[in-house]
Amino acid sequence: MPTQTEKALKPKLDQGAQEKIQQLRELFADATDVGKKALENVIKELTSQVSEPPPPIESAGRVGARLGKRSELTIVVPLVPGGAKRLRTFLQLLGGNLSPGASKVGTLHDMRFVFLDNDTRLLFATSFDGDWDTYIDDFIALIPDYLDLMDSAWEGWPGIRSPGAKDYLVNHQITADGWFVANPELTLAEIARLKRLGKAADEFLDKVA
Repeated sequence: MPTQTEKALKPKLDQGAQEKIQQLRELFADATDVGKKALENVIKELTSQVSEPPPPIESAGRVGARLGKRSELTIVVPLVPGGAKRLRTFLQLLGGNLSPGASKVGTLHDMRFVFLDNDTRLLFATSFDGDWDTYIDDFIALIPDYLDLMDSAWEGWPGIRSPGAKDYLVNHQITADGWFVANPELTLAEIARLKRLGKAADEFLDKVA
């Protein structure tokens, strides 16, 4: 017998979506009661998005995912012996804040390094505007030495200027299956422009007051 949720979904969801939900329920058959209850609650909530579903993630080019104008890059790499200590010491020198070099790349939204598995592997994650190849080219042109200093801790890293650098990154990158971006249609340049406009408007209103 159809559940109340299923009755509510049928008029709103197409056959393909209903089949995916049924498949999801089957996969959750051996989940905990907490998981099953959460699934039903989430399905109910998602019905409100059916009339205007969120856009799916797309390809960022050679590798990686994109939402709107924003792309992501996530890499997990093995570290050379002593590499974690060298890289961590450099990051500590900067107080953990990578802005001295990273701010030179005008399409870069964020960048982070996370040490894993007792300092034997590293997770490098970043998000940026535009295509993957263009983003890597910006690093090569603008901050190559910063990248080579940090990435020399990576096992097998050929150097950012090497013809094999992009292939190395592709081989270690893991494309995100799910992702959220608060303002996917705003590039870093557009965000900066809006901030300037907002500041100017505030200053004008202060003078008027």
